[in-house]
Amino acid sequence: MPIVQERVIEPELLDEASPEEARGNLRDLVRINRHFGGYRILRKLVSGLVSAEERFSMLDIGAASGDMGAALRASYPMARVTSLDRSFTHLALASEPKIVGDAFSLPFQPGSFDLVFSSLFLHHFSNDQIVGLLSNAKRVARRAVLAIDLERGPMAYYFIPATQWLFGWHSISMHDGPASVQAAFKKDELLKLALQAELKHARVAAHRPWSRLSLVARV
Repeated sequence: MPIVQERVIEPELLDEASPEEARGNLRDLVRINRHFGGYRILRKLVSGLVSAEERFSMLDIGAASGDMGAALRASYPMARVTSLDRSFTHLALASEPKIVGDAFSLPFQPGSFDLVFSSLFLHHFSNDQIVGLLSNAKRVARRAVLAIDLERGPMAYYFIPATQWLFGWHSISMHDGPASVQAAFKKDELLKLALQAELKHARVAAHRPWSRLSLVARV
């Protein structure tokens, strides 16, 4: 990996992909979440905030196919998860309720959801934009803002190219995976952005060997 001391954000192929190409990449993201920590980490985060029998709502920002919300509902049947994404194509497989919308201008009243969550989403944006996104999330959250994203480092950078022979990753994944890692965070970087967004009770944890970071901020 060309070791980068700071985040490097480059265009990702999924942003301009055709619907068919996007489906191939989204299938890969579901596999990665299922087998390499995404679902497990989300369940762990939520377990510290609600009980298994509790009725609660969650907004999943940048939800894509909605697989993270579906995994959460499997463990929390009383959860109501709303998926939001800017692309109707990405949301095609997501369960209702789902909304095509802008994460920078969330179409909800303050305190509309118990939890506001994003997965592998924040790294697409500049630091200033991330502060704005987290501020918007705080506005519509009643209880907590949650995020899961990548931890920048060589293990994550080389993972998809090194395992292509085994998993047959889509060509978009082969490009966007390493690009996403270059744009990802160190633990202290993500915490600093959360504090700039006035998430005063934010905590950031690293999840190894998954090369993931989680953010939990009670509001």
